[in-house]
Amino acid sequence: MIKNIILASASPRRKELLSELIIGFDVEVRPVEEVYPSHLQREEITDYLAKLKAQPYAEDIEDDTLVITADTIVWHEGKAFGKPKNIGEGAEMLRSLSGKTHEVITSVCFTTKESQTVAHCISRVTFNPISEVLIDWYLRTYIVTDWAGAYAIQGFIGAAVVASIEGSYNNVVGLPTHIIYDYLTKMK
Repeated sequence: MIKNIILASASPRRKELLSELIIGFDVEVRPVEEVYPSHLQREEITDYLAKLKAQPYAEDIEDDTLVITADTIVWHEGKAFGKPKNIGEGAEMLRSLSGKTHEVITSVCFTTKESQTVAHCISRVTFNPISEVLIDWYLRTYIVTDWAGAYAIQGFIGAAVVASIEGSYNNVVGLPTHIIYDYLTKMK
């Protein structure tokens, strides 16, 4: 029986979303180099990285503990956009997404002493066109290196640029809470 839940993520957004489902979990982050094989595509990337983030916990996980890890990417025109390395890369991402539809893919990995399960969610987000002036202002105003695809749906981009979302809003924020709810209810 699971008594302890660890969210293995430094993301304040993931912590906030999980707190809407669960009272009393711990946040613990063990560093891992987030590198994946170049042949992986779409949800294969996020599945791989979510499992990779769980590896540092594998040896010392307790019998009554569940570790939750997650990874999010933006998938657009055959390319994975993670967190941009710098403002220039963030600008390229926003220009590429401008006026188009992309996918936001998040995988969640559930690891216990006995098992590991991975599930993913895909949402489609359509942006209105974004002017160069707006991109420049956005890059000077927000820390885009914190977000996959260089944007946060819950901020200015969501309010001013997003034309539509198909699928889970929480997935686009970074944690598809319905997947966690389904997993936890099936455990009981």
